[in-house]
Amino acid sequence: MVHYVPVMLNCKGQTCIIIGGGLVAERKIETLLGAGALVHIISPHISEGLLQLVDSGRIQWTCRAYKDGDLKGAFLVHAATDIPAVNDAVAVEARQLGVLVNVASSGESGNFINPAVMKRGRLTVAVSTSGAGPLAAVDICSRLEKQLGDEIEPYLEFLYTMRCAVKKEVSTVSVRRKLLRKIHEIDILQDIRRGSYTPWSPEQIQQWISHNQEE
Repeated sequence: MVHYVPVMLNCKGQTCIIIGGGLVAERKIETLLGAGALVHIISPHISEGLLQLVDSGRIQWTCRAYKDGDLKGAFLVHAATDIPAVNDAVAVEARQLGVLVNVASSGESGNFINPAVMKRGRLTVAVSTSGAGPLAAVDICSRLEKQLGDEIEPYLEFLYTMRCAVKKEVSTVSVRRKLLRKIHEIDILQDIRRGSYTPWSPEQIQQWISHNQEE
């Protein structure tokens, strides 16, 4: 069993290469574009959906089969063809270059796998079964989505706003840490659930910071 390290990658502005142009490639590209990646697809043929992305200028397409050397300069690679030998060759080159690679036809041939993901505002929940059952991971994500109420989005926005304000206003590390802990003691979730919550004004935030710094 392969033991994976969970991480969140910042792909904004990074060159991500997709080898293959079918439905699997579409799913990978949708996620990468949502993260602001620069997507380059290499495949002799691509799906209608991918062609639309090319025509709109959202992705770059090299219309030919993969060849050795195509991965130079890549931050991340998806080997997503329906030919296992090609995917394996992509994985070999990626490993030689020290590039992150996911292999659709054989997860363990690459060095990362894609978990099932649930997103709600700033919240991202990723679920992996380490290859045991991708559909089970999707099912678990669906169950979690039903359990998490709509209040999570405004709650996380509140935490983000408060955290940014504290980091901007407070320079002393120990005081900043104390305030960041105190933020989580504010029972905003109950107010949101009761429908009595309104976003705090900059003045309210400043008052809270000043008051809690003095304690």
